[in-house]
Amino acid sequence: MRERHQSGALRMKETESMKETEKTGNGRRSKFRFAIHRELRYKVLEDDTVVESGVGQTIDMGSGGVAFYIDHELKTGSYIQLAISWPAMLGESCPMRLVVFGRVLRSTGRRSACTVEKYEFRTQARATVTPIPPVRHDFMLQRWAVAARKETLKAASA
Repeated sequence: MRERHQSGALRMKETESMKETEKTGNGRRSKFRFAIHRELRYKVLEDDTVVESGVGQTIDMGSGGVAFYIDHELKTGSYIQLAISWPAMLGESCPMRLVVFGRVLRSTGRRSACTVEKYEFRTQARATVTPIPPVRHDFMLQRWAVAARKETLKAASA
């Protein structure tokens, strides 16, 4: 259910369906997730190389993770970047996307879930149909993965 405030902004009110989203996953989550179905593009990094990319759709998301559908299973533990179309516009005219960096937690069939370890909002091109480019190097994803590995090693040695 949505509620409109005097400012004109929409605010989500907690409903039974949202509570159910939080309970799914056999208690694996410590943070709340919202059922948001948005188009996404993803890139998977292994050994500092983008090994695959594609499109999918979110199932739910929250500050701790994102569940999504793609056409196949992903390797658990892989570094992943999701670029999710965002429903709000910047200045009522510029489409936005949420870019999430994380690790694949689980993947069964077409359903996968990843952590949200870093995120940022970016503007996106106007609504034009563009083919998915072939797998290419993505230095931002690589820099983030290298820093995440260093942080993990540092924490393990402490």
